[in-house]
Amino acid sequence: MFIRKIGIDLGTTNTLVFLPDKGIVINEPTAVALRKPDNTVLAVGLEAKEMVGRTPENIVTYKPLKDGVIAEYYITQTMLRYFISKSLGAFNIFRPDVVISVPAGITSTEYRAVMNAAKEGGAKEVYLVKEPLLASLGAGIPIHSSEGNMIVNIGGGTTEVAVISLGGIVAWGSLRVAGNRFDQSISEFIKKKYGLAIGESTAENIKISVGSAMPNRSKIEMKVRGRDLASGLPRDIVVNSNEVAEAIAPHLLDIINSVQAVFNVTPPELAADIMEKGIILSGGSAQLRDIEEFFKRSLGVTAYAAEEPFFCVARGTAIILNHLDVYKRTLLNRR
Repeated sequence: MFIRKIGIDLGTTNTLVFLPDKGIVINEPTAVALRKPDNTVLAVGLEAKEMVGRTPENIVTYKPLKDGVIAEYYITQTMLRYFISKSLGAFNIFRPDVVISVPAGITSTEYRAVMNAAKEGGAKEVYLVKEPLLASLGAGIPIHSSEGNMIVNIGGGTTEVAVISLGGIVAWGSLRVAGNRFDQSISEFIKKKYGLAIGESTAENIKISVGSAMPNRSKIEMKVRGRDLASGLPRDIVVNSNEVAEAIAPHLLDIINSVQAVFNVTPPELAADIMEKGIILSGGSAQLRDIEEFFKRSLGVTAYAAEEPFFCVARGTAIILNHLDVYKRTLLNRR
């Protein structure tokens, strides 16, 4: 059987690729390593990320997406070609139909960039679907229901808040605060408190391992190694979950404020539905300890992290691929 449909969760931090009957076949960093000055591609995905901080000056690792949209067109095109070819394997002579996630607030210029990059990267038909709709589908939300549902998708570069009803987005908000900002704040916190410099991969690992949305008596600890700013030598420290909660608290407050702003423009009937059913959380940072309790205390509304929240958008592309006719109203465009 020739596989000719692909779903792509094109994220600022990670890109996931879904194939019908196979599931998620690629889950790699959104990164490309180039050699200067001729821009020769040396590595894509995980291999490119592992080069960060370990290469000579003429090798540069790029993250071609910024805040969910293309910042480096050529590099994104190269990356998509690589992921499409890798996912299809022996069948890559056939140009596939591709569903790609895009931010809710994507502009016409930005979506043309994604469409063209995907086409030039090897796609035949390209369908762009707004990320909150895909996340909702992947979280099991019945998006065609007349009742209101709220999804908060905390990705790598952006957090998107959306109220879904009758197959569309009724109200939404987006802010450039998400997992990457959490990582930066963790790194800055450790630098200020301990006089220790750590890399972005270490900061991300701290977030994943001991990250928490709020302080807790049963704190979790982990040992971290970095470079002492005074001596320049390696040094170990112990970081705990309460320190992470302190470091990322301002960003979580920004997200809460964005959710409140979306509530303020949501029709009363739909807002009542959400108050009764709760808010669904998706995206990688929905896995933070105590994030459901943090939302409940901050908003007075119950919040639930979706099952495997990191994979919600990718699962949503799978549902779209398998039922294109049913969900065609959610498609932004096609070529």
